[in-house]
Amino acid sequence: MKLFKKALSIALAMTLVFSLAACGSKNNNGNNTGSTGEATPTPEATTEATPEATDNSGSDTYEIALITDIGTIDDKSFNQGSWEGVEAYAKENNKTYKYYKPTEKSDEAYLTSIDLAVKAGAKLIVCPGYLFEVPVHTAQTKYPDVKFIILDGVPHAGDYTPDIASNSYSIFYAEQEAGFLAGYAIVKEGNTKLGFMGGIAVPAVIRYGYGFVQGAEYAAKELGLAAGSVDVKYTYVGNFDATPDNQAKAASWYNEGTEVIFACGGAVGNSVMKAAEAAGTKVIGVDVDQSTESDTVITSSMKNLKKSVYDALATYYANAFPGGTSVTLDATTEGVELPMDTSKFTKFTADDYAAIYDKIVKKEVTILNDTTAVGSDGAAIADASGLPVESVKVEVVK
Repeated sequence: MKLFKKALSIALAMTLVFSLAACGSKNNNGNNTGSTGEATPTPEATTEATPEATDNSGSDTYEIALITDIGTIDDKSFNQGSWEGVEAYAKENNKTYKYYKPTEKSDEAYLTSIDLAVKAGAKLIVCPGYLFEVPVHTAQTKYPDVKFIILDGVPHAGDYTPDIASNSYSIFYAEQEAGFLAGYAIVKEGNTKLGFMGGIAVPAVIRYGYGFVQGAEYAAKELGLAAGSVDVKYTYVGNFDATPDNQAKAASWYNEGTEVIFACGGAVGNSVMKAAEAAGTKVIGVDVDQSTESDTVITSSMKNLKKSVYDALATYYANAFPGGTSVTLDATTEGVELPMDTSKFTKFTADDYAAIYDKIVKKEVTILNDTTAVGSDGAAIADASGLPVESVKVEVVK
């Protein structure tokens, strides 16, 4: 999850109206698959030239646009999941569409790409990630007739005070539920030596971890496991990068007996996967289905990016665009999930998954997050080690 330290300061303000989110994504270069289904080269967007278009009409205008956060639409993460939603809706409804890749990670570069999209006729612009919060805040005023969909972020002027104009729609996700599903499934699968390796301790990452521990606890209770039967090593590595240090930390955990690590930190996952490949162990992916990234990925704790973008586009064309609002998508709206079709479970079944998912939807399971979790003294819980669990023993690793 690509958030910086300042994001922590907005947690209290944001919890009044919505949940913060945003997992990091790694940046890869790749091809742009257009409406025809053919791969075409993808030059970078610049102030001088427009990037390669995706269109099936031969038109020079493109009414749906997506701005990547700096990577490409095949990044196996936020850009790709969001682009799949754009592409699916546009193809099914014969809409022209296009994506733009900024030249750098900066507000100015994002605004330049938004300008290019508007000049090319964009009526809706999808912006995946918290990095667009300030640029969208500027653009929503500059282009009042254009609609903006921002994922895992909310427009603000740089002061972290939410300011959503009537032409912007903010979407967040209930990471604690996605994490719960992963923790529950992996213990039901028979694993009791677990790890949670987060990137930076920002609200979205924390919620994933809180949910993971609580899901493991819920499964352990159902299985009748004794107190302390499930061990969870728990850490935030302090970055969202693939580094030798992150790989070495994951390798040490695996060498000490950890069976599965939930890699919740963007490119940190690549380091964990490499360590798992060497150790012959398993990894839980994050945000999107990462099963194609490595054979070690047993499942992924997902945000349903494709569906949420598809549905948001549909509201616009149904004259029901929910501008001026922010929503947190959860299990009740199929906003979070595990990719059961590609998961490599041998014991945890589709029926097991359907049963626990139904309980979450019906609110029969209480899942604390970083804003609602409190200790016995009534104070907020600082980390997952303070969660009210018995079967799970959390070891916070610095």
